[in-house]
Amino acid sequence: MDQPRLNHVQCLNPQGLHRMAYWEWGAADNPRVLVCVHGLTRQGRDFDRLAQAMCGHYRVVCPDVVGRGESDWLPDPMGYAVPSYLADMVTLLARLNAQTVHWVGTSMGGLIGMGLAALPRSPIARLVLNDVGPRIEFAALERIGRFVGAPVTWDSFEEAAQAVRLVSLGFGPLTTEEWHALTRPHLRQNEQGRWMVRYDPGIALPFRSLTPERAAAGEALSWQMWDRITVPTLVLRGAQSDLLSAQTATEMGARGPRARVVSFEGVGHAPSLVPADQVAVVGDFLLA
Repeated sequence: MDQPRLNHVQCLNPQGLHRMAYWEWGAADNPRVLVCVHGLTRQGRDFDRLAQAMCGHYRVVCPDVVGRGESDWLPDPMGYAVPSYLADMVTLLARLNAQTVHWVGTSMGGLIGMGLAALPRSPIARLVLNDVGPRIEFAALERIGRFVGAPVTWDSFEEAAQAVRLVSLGFGPLTTEEWHALTRPHLRQNEQGRWMVRYDPGIALPFRSLTPERAAAGEALSWQMWDRITVPTLVLRGAQSDLLSAQTATEMGARGPRARVVSFEGVGHAPSLVPADQVAVVGDFLLA
């Protein structure tokens, strides 16, 4: 199967309802479900390569978190926060009729997975966190905040892809073909024919309201969540990541679920899960 199926599910927000899109690979009746959730500004097609490798084993579901990709935008941008995303994912799992799932989360998607895995009677049976953990380096948040939500458009796809690549160097070395395949679903053309990123600029508002003090308070709660997780857990880290430090990754291996930690050289935040070696590490863990 070369292309996924696009579906939608209705979710609740304080102002009404919104539709969350999700991309589905593999047999729709496969009881084994793998959910893959993307990072802050990205969308579900980031996992195409991983999904193609795993859809013979799983029904692979890759949502566009609300405000991104093919999903609706929220009427109140302050709703772009992990508790809201968690509620949407519970709604999605009910639609899928999935009693247990395996979960791969990149950055923000990993935080959502941590929150879900820490809940009593969580449906998550195996958890992969891609370059994220309970402690997030504030300097990385400041770096990301400088480009999130910027009202930039470009004349051509190639120009847009190159500009996005410059702020995504942490994804690691990819060929031009690989980068274009990863980036095309991330971009769209506006009514004037100019290219722009496929997310609501409003996602930047709650992100930019984060202070070092609020981040520290959130970290304490995140470690409490981490210590409640009991399922087998794999942590992937870009060896040059500025968001997940080596010290934090080591601590994640020593407490809570005592995660297995794998680092990839020549990669920052976050491993793209496109290269074969990265896909193999995730696949071997999930299928173990």
